[in-house]
Amino acid sequence: MNIGLFFGSFNPIHVGHLIIANQMAENSDLDQVWFVVTPHSPFKKKSTLLDNYDRLEMVHLATKDYANLKPSDIEFNLPQPNYTINTLTYLKEKHPKYQFSLIMGEDNLKGFHKWKNYALILEHHNIYVYPRIAEGTVDTQFNGHPKIHRVESPIMELSSTYIRKAIKEGKNIRPLLPEHVWKYADDMQFYR
Repeated sequence: MNIGLFFGSFNPIHVGHLIIANQMAENSDLDQVWFVVTPHSPFKKKSTLLDNYDRLEMVHLATKDYANLKPSDIEFNLPQPNYTINTLTYLKEKHPKYQFSLIMGEDNLKGFHKWKNYALILEHHNIYVYPRIAEGTVDTQFNGHPKIHRVESPIMELSSTYIRKAIKEGKNIRPLLPEHVWKYADDMQFYR
């Protein structure tokens, strides 16, 4: 089974995340997409994150009607801050019969050469890239690389940061979140 790993803080998960994951599941050779809820990215301030389990619950709620999309708390028990290479190594040990691939936006591909052990990741894993509008260029070593696959997808410029800010300002963001996620976040009064 070929599993696409979609890493993120999902703070909160929104319709843009679902659209991208569904596009990957439907328009590539990935069998499933796992939303890997990141407890603490080395690139983000931890204070801005909701509790790990609240974010995981929102991913559960968002994906429950999609057979090919699954939530994952695999990084919750790994040392923090964690790096992608460690998660991939752990998953390969835990699920030796599965093939794990990364899903990332083109903006992340532009900085991929700065990731810890990026060459090792590329040696053993495929990367599925969705389009993003971003400054800069992709490192030439990644152009035409046999392990990097571009998947056509609508360009999603919706961000969790925007959603959190809009909620704080009392704006109606209901169409931007899956219905179950909106209800949960509203009931819990998140981001106010």
